[in-house]
Amino acid sequence: MKLAITGKGGVGKTTLTALLAQTYAAQGRDVLAVDADPSPCLAGALGFPDELRAQLHPIAEMDELIEERTGAKPGTVGGFFTINPRVDDIPERFSILHRGVRLLEMGSVELGGSGCICPEAAMLKTLFTHLLFRNDEVLLLDMYAGVEHLGRATVDFVDAMLVVVEPTRRSLGTATQIKKLANDIGLSRLYLVGNKVRNDDEAKFLETETPDIPLLGCLPADLKVQEADRLNIPVYDHVPALRESAQAIIQKINQLTDDDEVIL
Repeated sequence: MKLAITGKGGVGKTTLTALLAQTYAAQGRDVLAVDADPSPCLAGALGFPDELRAQLHPIAEMDELIEERTGAKPGTVGGFFTINPRVDDIPERFSILHRGVRLLEMGSVELGGSGCICPEAAMLKTLFTHLLFRNDEVLLLDMYAGVEHLGRATVDFVDAMLVVVEPTRRSLGTATQIKKLANDIGLSRLYLVGNKVRNDDEAKFLETETPDIPLLGCLPADLKVQEADRLNIPVYDHVPALRESAQAIIQKINQLTDDDEVIL
């Protein structure tokens, strides 16, 4: 199962990714969470201890590794370098593991087809492809804000994309853009997840105003989310209502799988 989580900046992509990761792990699944945001914060949302977080480094910033695998120094343009370097050992070697969730940080180099032609981009694109073809685990991609990554074909092989939205028209406008660009690269299995939903009226708004993307579920608004961040406690532990919502979302995904409406 390979899911990409995307949406407008600040809507709660990382919160949802962390909730899903820890819910799957609690169910006994092998989970690999990938932080693909230029400002990574998934480790904090997952509550990784500081001593583990100190061992985590974005792949895009590992200059010696990139030069070793591609044959060229990062930052160079032109010349010859390997465009499909070895990456199969990277997920286990450079990730950290806590409470059943393995976490890998990618870094902020632009990826894929129309991005820069440079060793670090080749490294990350090859790594993304490798991750998407791994078996027997749940892969969760916490993508960076906006829609630009879709034009670089970084998530065109995921099983489904979860578009996180707030109950606002601006947030749904971003979802409309994401839908168009995702469809352009052949990704048609998109699902909305509402976040910071305060009442039934806001949930109904998302249901009725959706840009033809099925609503998978909603996470309720709760000030304890901010409190969890201040205390460095996972939302999964600190906010039972959000944990229960994440469990319901995963149950809905399982139902879709059973109905063969989405191939996961």
